Amino acid sequence: MNVFAGPQVSTAAYKIRGNKQNTELKPGFQAGTGLKIPFEKKLYFTPCFFYSLKGYKVNFSAPAFPPDSAATNNNTTIHSVEIGFLLQYDFSEDAGHWFIKFGPTLDFTLFGREEFDYTDNNGGGTISRNMKFSFGDYGRYLASAVAQLGYESSKGYFIFAQYTYGLGSMNNADLGPQIAHRVLGISAGAYLRRRK
Repeated sequence: MNVFAGPQVSTAAYKIRGNKQNTELKPGFQAGTGLKIPFEKKLYFTPCFFYSLKGYKVNFSAPAFPPDSAATNNNTTIHSVEIGFLLQYDFSEDAGHWFIKFGPTLDFTLFGREEFDYTDNNGGGTISRNMKFSFGDYGRYLASAVAQLGYESSKGYFIFAQYTYGLGSMNNADLGPQIAHRVLGISAGAYLRRRK
C-alpha cells in the first residue's frame, strides 16, 4: 500500500453549442492511497482512491445553463473523490526505476461552489452558491482517463506527474454547455511497507 499527495491545476474544456469558451486555470490539490499488485513481469495493476480539489473559471460568449442563462462567467470549486483502475509499467526491474501509469477513473462529486456575475433589467450582480446536482443541472458522476509518468526510488519513495482528461460532460441540462475536466498535477508519496 502507498500514500501520495500533491498540488494540481485544473480547468475545463467548455463549449456552448459547439463554441469553445475562454477558461482559466485554478489551483487545487489531490491526496490518496493506492496498491501495486503484480500482473506480469514489469506490469502491475495499481488501483487507487483519492480526493481531488478542482474547478474552472470560464467567461461566456453566449447564455449557458447551468449556471444561469443570465450569467456572464462562472468560477467553480469542486470537491470530489476518484477511484482509479490503472496499469503501471516499470521501465526497469531495478529497485530505482521510471514508470508510466494509465487507465480510467470514476469521479464522484461530493459538493461544489460556484460564483458568477449576471446581467438583468436592474443591471445585474454576483451570485455565490452551492452547485446543484440533478438530472437537469450538474452531474455528480463522471469518468476520466489518467496518465502518469514518475520515478520510484529504491527506498520506497516515488514522485509522478499526472494528467487527467475528462471523458464526459458534467452538465446534465438539455442543450446546456459541454464541461469536461482537464487536470495537471505533480504528487509525491511513499510505500507504507518496503517491497522486497
